Amino acid sequence: MKAVVMAGGEGTRLRPMTANQPKPLLPVVNRPIMEHVLRLLKRHGFTETVVTVQFLAALIRNYFGDGEELGMSLYYATEEVPLGTAGSVRNAQEALRDDRFLVISGDALTDIDLTDMVRFHKESGALVTIGLKRMPNPLEFGIIIVDEAGRIQRFLEKPTWGQVFSDTVNTGIYVMEPEVLDRVTAGESVDWSSDVFPELLAEGAPLYGYVADCYWEDVGTHESYLKAQADMLSGKVDVEMDGFEVSPGVWQAEGAEVDPGAVLKGPLYIGDYAKVEAGVELREFTVLGSNVVVKEGAFLHRAVVHDNVFVGPSTNLRGCVVGKNTDVMAGARVEEGAVVGDECVIEAEAYLSSEVKIYPFKTIEAGAVVNTSVIWESRGQRTLFGPRGVSGLINVEITPELAVRLASAYATTLKKGATVITARDASRAARTLKRAVISALTASAINVADLEAAPLPVARFETAREDCTGGVVIRTTPGDPQGVDILFLDADGADLSQAAQRKLERVFGRQEYRRAFPGEIAELSYPARIAETYSRDLLSRVDMKGVPEAELKIVLDCAGGVASLLLPTLLGRIGVDVLTMNGRLDETSPTETPAERARDLRRLGELVASSRAAFGVRFDPVGERISLVDENGTPIDDDRALLVVLDLIAAERCGGRVALPVTTTRVAEQVCRFHGVRVEWTSTSQDVLTKAAAAPDIIFAADGRGGFVLPEFSSTIDGIAAFVRLLGLVARTRLTLSQIEQRIPDAHLLRRSVPTPWAAKGSVMRHVVEAAGERTVDTTDGVRVVEGDGSWVLVLPDPSEAVTHLWAEGSGGDAAQILLERWAEVVERAGS
Repeated sequence: MKAVVMAGGEGTRLRPMTANQPKPLLPVVNRPIMEHVLRLLKRHGFTETVVTVQFLAALIRNYFGDGEELGMSLYYATEEVPLGTAGSVRNAQEALRDDRFLVISGDALTDIDLTDMVRFHKESGALVTIGLKRMPNPLEFGIIIVDEAGRIQRFLEKPTWGQVFSDTVNTGIYVMEPEVLDRVTAGESVDWSSDVFPELLAEGAPLYGYVADCYWEDVGTHESYLKAQADMLSGKVDVEMDGFEVSPGVWQAEGAEVDPGAVLKGPLYIGDYAKVEAGVELREFTVLGSNVVVKEGAFLHRAVVHDNVFVGPSTNLRGCVVGKNTDVMAGARVEEGAVVGDECVIEAEAYLSSEVKIYPFKTIEAGAVVNTSVIWESRGQRTLFGPRGVSGLINVEITPELAVRLASAYATTLKKGATVITARDASRAARTLKRAVISALTASAINVADLEAAPLPVARFETAREDCTGGVVIRTTPGDPQGVDILFLDADGADLSQAAQRKLERVFGRQEYRRAFPGEIAELSYPARIAETYSRDLLSRVDMKGVPEAELKIVLDCAGGVASLLLPTLLGRIGVDVLTMNGRLDETSPTETPAERARDLRRLGELVASSRAAFGVRFDPVGERISLVDENGTPIDDDRALLVVLDLIAAERCGGRVALPVTTTRVAEQVCRFHGVRVEWTSTSQDVLTKAAAAPDIIFAADGRGGFVLPEFSSTIDGIAAFVRLLGLVARTRLTLSQIEQRIPDAHLLRRSVPTPWAAKGSVMRHVVEAAGERTVDTTDGVRVVEGDGSWVLVLPDPSEAVTHLWAEGSGGDAAQILLERWAEVVERAGS
C-alpha cells in the first residue's frame, strides 16, 4: 500500500518563514515537518510514497532525494500550477491506480495510528475514510458529524461560530480506494472537502470517519508553529528526537557544547554542534538549531532559533522565531510573536516589538526600534529622520499607513486644538499621503489649514505667520521620482530640531497615539489669498530699489513645479520683463534627475543668451532652491553661485555676519573679509543653519546646494525670496553675473564618499582624530583637519547611509586631490 504526501502549499500565513522555503521544510525541533511525517509513515509500513510538490518544489526534491536515507522510496509528482488537494493527488494517479492508498499532509505534526486507521477502512468497506480529531476550536478546519458506525452524515468546510455543529474536524488524512480518482477532473483545481466529498455524500457513497485519539497540529500559523515545538518538547506527541536527554527535559544533540556556567531550564533542545557560553540562560520551550552560537549574557525563552544563527551577548529573545543564517548582535531584543526571516542582520541594541515580521535578507540598524513589519524595505533604520525629513520609496517604505502613524505621533506631541499647516508638491503620491496625514491630525484634535499644492517656502512662511504650532509638507524626493519626503515644521516654519525629532520618534516608537473624543474632532480649513499675502510681505521686506529703472529681462524656469502657482502674482507686482519656461504643474514628473536638470539648464542658457536677458533662474519643483545661469547662458555651479550672491550681499551691507556650513570653500572667507563681513561656520544640518540665520546680526546664509536664506524676510531657505533679492542686487550693482564671478578667486574644493559599515563609523572618526596629530582640528560637524598651509579636509559620516563623506580644499586642484586621497585612505583603512 502506498502513501501520498501533499507538500505543494505555499504556507502564506507562515511568512516570512516561508518566503524563501516551502512550508514542509520548516523545522520542528530541528527536523523538517515533512520528515516527521515520513518517519511516521515508515513506522507504519508505508515505504513507497508519492510526494506532490508545487511551490519551491526543487528544494523539497533536493532535501529528501529518493528517500534512501530514510529507508523509503520517494517519487515526486510536480504540479505546474496549483491543482488543489484533490487535483494534486489526481496528478499522481499513474502511481496509485493499483491499490488503495493513504493521503497525508506534509505540513501537519501528528502521531496518528495509521495502521489502525487502515484496519478501520477495510472493516467498514469505505470508499474513503477521513481521519478525524476532536478540537476545542474548529473554526479553521472542516467539521464533520458521523454516526455510531463512523459513517459521515454531514460536514462543512471552515465554518463560523454560528455554523459550528461539531467539534470533530477533518485532519486531511485519508485512506482511499483508487476509483475515487476517477471523480477528479485531470488538470483542474479540485478540492477534496469542497468538491469531491460533498458529491460523494450526496450520492450516498460509503464515506467514513475515523476518530483518532492522537496528537495532531496543523502547523499553519506562527502560533501553531511555536505550539508544535512546545508540545514536542513536552512529550505530547510521539515522535523521535535526535540527541540525548542529558537532564530532565533538556535535550542535547551530537557535538553540542554547553558551558557549565549556562543556566538551562527545560524542556528545551540544543541542536548539533551548537555552542552555549557561560552566563547564558535558556528557558522553557527554547529550540536551538544546528551550529547556533549563543554568547554570554543572552536570555532565550520560548525562542525557536534555526540553523547557523549567531546570538550575541546580552541579547533577549522571547517567544520569537529567528530564521537560519541570521546574526542577532549584542544587546538586541526580540519580543513575543516576532519572526525574523533567513539571512538577516539585527544590529546591536535593536528592538523588535511583538508581532513584527522581518522578511529575509534585511538589516535592522543598531539601536533601531521596529514596530512595524519590514517587508520590502532594505533595512529597518535607527532613526526616522534623515537629512530630508522622513524619506523612502513611495508605497514601499512610505505608505499611507506609515503617514497616518507619523502624523498621529506628531499630533501627540502638540496640544489639543493646535493648528497645523499642510502642503504638498505637484505629485499624485504627495496628494494621497497628505490626505492620510490630514485625517490623522484631525482625528487627534489638531486643526489643519491646508494650502493644497504650494511652494515649500510659502508653507514655511504661512506656518510662521499664522497662529500655527507646526506644519507638514510632503514632496517628491529631489532627484528620485520613486521617493517621497515628509517634512515636519516647527512654529517658525523651520525643520524640527533634533530634540523635537527625537520626541516624535519616541512617541512613534511606543505607538502611544492620542485620539480625540467625538466632540473634539478638529476642523479642516483652506486659507485664502496665500499667494497675495506672501508676495506683499516679501516685496515689503526685500530691497527692490532700482529694479524698475534697470529694465531687466529675466528668464525663469519653474520646472513644472509649484513655484508656477505663485510667480504670476509676484511678477505682476515687480514689473520686470520675464520669459517663463515650464510654467505649469507637472504631476507625472514631480522631480528632476541630475541628467534632466543639466539638460534643462542648457535649454535655459540658450534662451538667456538668445533673448539677451540679464540672467536666468531655475527653481526646483518645490521652489526652495534655485540654479543660476549668467547673461552668456552659462550655468553657474552651486558652489560658485553661493560666492556670487555672497559677494553681492556683502558688498551692499558692508558689515554683519553670514552663516555658512563647514563644507563651504574658504574662498567665502576671503570674499567676506574684503567687504568687512564675518563668517559663522555651522554644521551641515538644515535646522542648525536655520537657527543660526535667525540671529540678529546675520545678513545672509546659504547651504551651497542652491539654498539661500534672506534673514530680512525669513530664517528658512527660500528660493523665491532669493530670486527677488538677486533681482534687486543685480539691478543696483550694474554688473553682470559673469563679471561678478570673475572677480572672485577660484576655489579648489573636491569631494568623495567612502563606503563605511555602520558599526565602524565611530572607529573611523577616532582614527581620523588620531591621524590628525598636532594639526588643528575643528569638530563643528564631523572632523575638519587643517594643514599648516591652510588647506583642509573634512570627514563627515552620513546620518542615513553607510558611507563617510570627505571634502578637501587646497591651494590648487592637484594639492586638493592629494589631500583627499591621503585622508580617504585613512578612512578606508579604519573602516575595513
